[in-house]
Amino acid sequence: MLGWALTFLIVALIAAVLGFGGIAGVSIEIAKIIFFVAVVLFLISAIVGIFRGRSPTVP
Repeated sequence: MLGWALTFLIVALIAAVLGFGGIAGVSIEIAKIIFFVAVVLFLISAIVGIFRGRSPTVP
């Protein structure tokens, strides 16, 4: 998911350099949304992992 956010950020930077302001703005907004969704999913996953109390695996 962070890869998608990085992709939209790169698209926005290229569009900004080429002068496509509308495309750059939309791409930045999409990148922000995807980034924050990824952060929220990571935090939820971390909290669930802590509460589950997974035991370490021994090889």
